[in-house]
Amino acid sequence: QVMLVESGGGLVQAGGSLRLSCAASGSGFSINDMGWHRQAPGKQRELVAVISRGGITNYADSVKGRFTISRDNAKNMVYLQMNSLKPEDTAVYYCNARVAFLGGFSGLYWGQGTQVTVSS
Repeated sequence: QVMLVESGGGLVQAGGSLRLSCAASGSGFSINDMGWHRQAPGKQRELVAVISRGGITNYADSVKGRFTISRDNAKNMVYLQMNSLKPEDTAVYYCNARVAFLGGFSGLYWGQGTQVTVSS
């Protein structure tokens, strides 16, 4: 009923920028919160940023002032603009969305992830 696909990952130098995109596809649903998590090797998956349908945002302390989450409700997309990237930002970034379906069902869906690598 719904699929999330991330794009925009890649290799950048420290101090550079990258913009991640996530597209939700399917039918018969509406998206509430959307967000980004990341997971580096040997570390737990952590929340990076989340945005409500109305545009209320929250960020991890480690990315405040550098990352910006946004969404386009008409396109069912969420974005993560990453500036002033640091090697510590290297991780697989996952898109997630809380989805409500017709009939009252709901669930949390995840994309497959996109690799972000920041070199020194």
